Amino acid sequence: MMLSIPHSPRQLKATETRLQAIYDAAALGLKGDALALAAGMLPSEYRQLCQIDSVAEMAALKGKADAEVRLSKVMHDAAMDGDIKAALAILQNRHDWTPKQEINVDVHTRISITQALHAAQERVIEGEVLK
Repeated sequence: MMLSIPHSPRQLKATETRLQAIYDAAALGLKGDALALAAGMLPSEYRQLCQIDSVAEMAALKGKADAEVRLSKVMHDAAMDGDIKAALAILQNRHDWTPKQEINVDVHTRISITQALHAAQERVIEGEVLK
């Protein structure tokens, strides 16, 4: 006997509530499947919604961009207030700056020819070279 289970597919629409959920999830740094689940959708539903309505993808991009602007401002303000770590992070990650790396090697070795000849003679016995 077959049981009938009522099923109605979920409507995929870019409602204001759904777009806000996508925006909020993207602003937290979530991407892909995690973003979809945090926004209350299955990953397949989120991908389908982005194909149907480009506003959904725009909400994700806008959320990411707005969060990046806020965090960049925090880092910039900290750097301007004298936080050296923040300034260094900005220089390295945004301006591709790397500190100069120098290695100075001073080698002072004196070679005595007489000592070298004496050492060579000690290694040679009757035409055979000892290693």
